[in-house]
Amino acid sequence: MSITTALSTAMTGLTAAGRASSVVSENLANALTPGYAKRTLILSSGASAPGVRVEGIHRNIDPGIQASRRTAEAEHGGALIQSDFYNRLSGLVGTVDDPFSIASRLTNFDSSLIEAISRPDSTPRLNDLSLQADALANSISDAAEGLRSLRTTAERAIDIQVDTVNQALKDVQKLNVRIMVSQAGGMSSAAMLDQRGQLIDQINLIIPVNVIQRDNGQVALFSEGGAILLDGVAAELSFDGKPDTMPHMTQANGLLSGLEINGVAVDTDPGGPLRGGTLAAQFELRDEIAVEAQDDLDAMARDLIERFQDPAVDATLGATDPGLFTDGGAFFDPLNAVGIANRMVLNEKVAMDGDSETWRLRDGLNAAVPGNAGEARLLQGYTDALGVMRTVSSAGLGTSTVTASTLSANLLSHFSQGTNAAEQALSFAAASFSEMSQMELAQGVDTDEELQNLMLIEQAFAANAKMMTVVDELMETLLRI
Repeated sequence: MSITTALSTAMTGLTAAGRASSVVSENLANALTPGYAKRTLILSSGASAPGVRVEGIHRNIDPGIQASRRTAEAEHGGALIQSDFYNRLSGLVGTVDDPFSIASRLTNFDSSLIEAISRPDSTPRLNDLSLQADALANSISDAAEGLRSLRTTAERAIDIQVDTVNQALKDVQKLNVRIMVSQAGGMSSAAMLDQRGQLIDQINLIIPVNVIQRDNGQVALFSEGGAILLDGVAAELSFDGKPDTMPHMTQANGLLSGLEINGVAVDTDPGGPLRGGTLAAQFELRDEIAVEAQDDLDAMARDLIERFQDPAVDATLGATDPGLFTDGGAFFDPLNAVGIANRMVLNEKVAMDGDSETWRLRDGLNAAVPGNAGEARLLQGYTDALGVMRTVSSAGLGTSTVTASTLSANLLSHFSQGTNAAEQALSFAAASFSEMSQMELAQGVDTDEELQNLMLIEQAFAANAKMMTVVDELMETLLRI
């Protein structure tokens, strides 16, 4: 080996050691940085010249594990949304042991009726009956309004997520171009690849994606249902969000917006092209789960109103006179049943915050004057009305012939079952996501390994430096001859 060759070899070794120490330092500095992929320096022996050659930097990513983690993360995001919704809904209608649940309010109303029957002349008992009836009506209307608020929250979440996806897709498109230019110029694009990976993770949580590698380091993105999100040019998602939602507003009747990709309407059902992820979960919540829950609450409200609106129960009522429970103070029309749970209120004639004429609970809502203070026939009729077997139908509860108390118990049980099912789905999704995340993290930066590598790099640097020292001494010896 000539002196020139030895010098050149030592120089390439020092250069490689310097690059290697830089890579190790970057790995250690970003060991806890989300989305950071471990770097490895790629070296080769010089083909045309002696020494070592730096070929590039490799990002330690397993595409299979990364794709599986993204799928699990999207499923976990969707399950989390549904679980949160059902937990909030159960909080609105109450649970079996909740003293403020709809079922408990109905029980209190029934008990107050019995108390009033035993002393129909007692004004305090009639007043308490009014308060219990009002609490029952409010528990149903408050639950329905809470449900409407949850649906409006889903509407706003869809709007925000569509904007997020649109911006992220544009950013990925820009990074595709920059990565192509960087690689064409022989420069490292590892940092931009990390940034692009984080953007794809952000999109994937909302809409699960399949990542297809294209030439020159570019990628194309397709939803798992086959919709093109990015292939050269980013797609544009469109959604016309509403500031508020009402029970009668649905996507089917055109009062709520669907979703478009590049101006073309796409199916937002759970099995559609955008299936999985948080966006599909929010659409399912808004268009299916919340609509079904509204129908269940409407069925409960309608049943109670019709039980006490019947002139056969209160002979003072006309065919279109509002009963004890009303549709916003008016007669309930069965043809206008959607949203009745939100509008249900106690008749103002007997409401304590209305006319407060609680004697009408004993003598009839439309009675001209107070009647016999010892007459409990109407109060007994109210109690009997609660126990009548009536056929009730709703999307979630199905069709059944039940008493009022059985219907309220079925309502709470149905929502409780939905909550349990959602929590089980969330538990499974969380376990899968955690497992896949751990597998991906196992490919990340191991600080102990990096410190060992740093020691080896130090030894290589020292060896090449020693070679430079020897060459220098040889050159000085030759010059002295």
